[in-house]
Amino acid sequence: MTKPVFIALDFPDAKTMWGFLDQFPASVRPAVKVGMELFYREGPALVTALKEQGFTVFLDLKLYDIPNTVQQATKNVARLGVDYLTVHAAGGVRMLEAAKKGAQEGADAVGVTAPKLLAITQLTSFSEKEMQTTQLVTVSMRESVIHLAQLAAQAGVAGTISSAFESADIHANTPAGFLSITPGIRLAGDAVGDQSRVVTPARAAEMGADGIVVGRSITQATNPVAAYQLIETEFNA
Repeated sequence: MTKPVFIALDFPDAKTMWGFLDQFPASVRPAVKVGMELFYREGPALVTALKEQGFTVFLDLKLYDIPNTVQQATKNVARLGVDYLTVHAAGGVRMLEAAKKGAQEGADAVGVTAPKLLAITQLTSFSEKEMQTTQLVTVSMRESVIHLAQLAAQAGVAGTISSAFESADIHANTPAGFLSITPGIRLAGDAVGDQSRVVTPARAAEMGADGIVVGRSITQATNPVAAYQLIETEFNA
């Protein structure tokens, strides 16, 4: 089974996004990640349009609130037919369980498959020192990510979003089939940008990633379709 390569659609508006996606032939429908920037500008209609065009949609909203609020939010989002949705593991088991319940309720209401929920552990823009200082903790990045991944697994969500550097540890400390989806991916030689922990697609595969999120290495490439196909081949080799 081919592991997904999600293209991060970090564009300011729908017009720019479609200008990018129109470069892909109808026979190539990559998985795409819609983040806060684009979703807050264009709203649910954008997700509906992407689904109608045959794209697998990962909606990256990083939901984090009291359990009831998150349950109602995931219930509404699931009605859009999204395939993946992010929540924050730091919200705790009760919030994660409520998120899963809401997602199933929303999907059942319109007869679609519930989205796979992915729990954010630690942002890939965080270094270990920054995490410790910001969150007032003394544990290592590894310990924190494993703990949060275990909470997510306990709540029954599909997997986590974390750096590829933690994929092996996540798999070693969670049940079989628990997903590790990893952002912070760059082709060799590409600029690191605002990420602190980056790896190549091939290295992410070696480290146990079940899917990767790639932005600038595709969206800013001279030939985005060729860049996407190269990354997909490298990751699934």
